Amino acid sequence: MSISLPADPPRARSLTGVVPQMSAALDGASDWFPPAESAVVCVLDGLGSHNLSARAGHARFLSQAGSKKDVARTVFPSTTASALTSLLTGTLPGEHGIVGYRARIPGTDDVVNQLRGWDTDGLPLEFQRATPLATSLARPFFVVTKSEYRDTGFTAATQAGAEFIGVDDLTERVLTAAQLATQHPGSLAYLYAPELDGVGHRRGWQSDEWTVMLERVDAAARAFADALAPGTGAVVTADHGMVDIPRHRQILLRDGDPLLDGVRLIGGEPRMLHLYAEPGRAEDVVQAWRSAEEARSWVLSRDELIASGVLGPVSPEVRERLGDVVVAARSGVVYYDDRLADKAPQKMIGQHGSFTTEERVVPLLRLGAFA
Repeated sequence: MSISLPADPPRARSLTGVVPQMSAALDGASDWFPPAESAVVCVLDGLGSHNLSARAGHARFLSQAGSKKDVARTVFPSTTASALTSLLTGTLPGEHGIVGYRARIPGTDDVVNQLRGWDTDGLPLEFQRATPLATSLARPFFVVTKSEYRDTGFTAATQAGAEFIGVDDLTERVLTAAQLATQHPGSLAYLYAPELDGVGHRRGWQSDEWTVMLERVDAAARAFADALAPGTGAVVTADHGMVDIPRHRQILLRDGDPLLDGVRLIGGEPRMLHLYAEPGRAEDVVQAWRSAEEARSWVLSRDELIASGVLGPVSPEVRERLGDVVVAARSGVVYYDDRLADKAPQKMIGQHGSFTTEERVVPLLRLGAFA
């Protein structure tokens, strides 16, 4: 069966290229950006290009900082663990191996959280297989984010080689990043703001609470731009966009559901499932899901997903982390394993992880010397 996935435009820019191109700009050799003396990449977690455009009146600075063409494509799966690892290593998930929110450790029945499993489940640092750019690039590299991330395994796995600066207040955080760039010519800084994403998950990006937070983020972005020294280039981008899924659009998988026949384990996240099949049952699982769900989701076998190229070259060590079957929501639905005792995730409204434009197209706004 031929699987048709959304194709990126031939000249689309990938999130994987942002930091390498910024580094090249410090040597006057970037294809994307003008020369600069230092550079900062600001990641506004959860702010897709569609989300920003739809609420442009509440984010006048950000919406006027670029045009509709100033965008990049995040990776697949369009989720924080995969996308931030790609941004900070310059590689796609097939190489670095962080293939979703939750993934199976090959040879086991352990499906581990790829953001927190380093700290809760003993996931080894080398599970992230690519060298962080903070290590490989021969220049000072700063990470400016919330203090709580200082000692996490995900930070160690993706930001090794960087100097960590913990700043909890959003405005103070962006000003700190601008100041570091001024004080350290030739440096790169990664500035991370998770505030918008948290509100989006709890309340939805179309909520009043999200709009209020967007206004705060926009004011901080304006303060950041005003604080940039003349020689500092900056990029504002995101790891993914967000779609709101109401409760009645949740598909709950329960005991006796034919879609669970032959499924041993479920990983991924609600809009992008990794289905790990019982031995010899992968074909049965893919056919059952296609029959029931292909009108509203892309259903691919592991081999079809790899052959599509969306993960980049897939290392042999990464192959078995992928589900035997992958289900990526095309329409406004999510899938939950309702057999689990913890129902808290079902309260989440804002979602992401799939192939859609709303989830994968993110801003790529240029400030300072890059403008």
